[in-house]
Amino acid sequence: MARSDEGTAILGRLHHAQGASAYHLELFGDQLAKREGYKEHDGLDAIRYYLMLEHGWLPREVRAMSVDDLQFATAELFSGWTTPKASHDAYPGF
Repeated sequence: MARSDEGTAILGRLHHAQGASAYHLELFGDQLAKREGYKEHDGLDAIRYYLMLEHGWLPREVRAMSVDDLQFATAELFSGWTTPKASHDAYPGF
């Protein structure tokens, strides 16, 4: 069965939102790395490293976490964070 035009548009918005969410999490990881003074980690790796240090989780545990899991685990840290102005060009409206 072929997808309707409306279904295609909805699917496009869903994937756009998921991509924007993952992109902003990476940017948050960059800021976290800067705040924590990490020399070797940025983006998602900085978030994983932070969670290892903060909670004593093993590398294999944090590597197994999906982007959704990482967003959930860092929601309190992420609260109130605003995206850098440069990111607005990549995902306008987010």
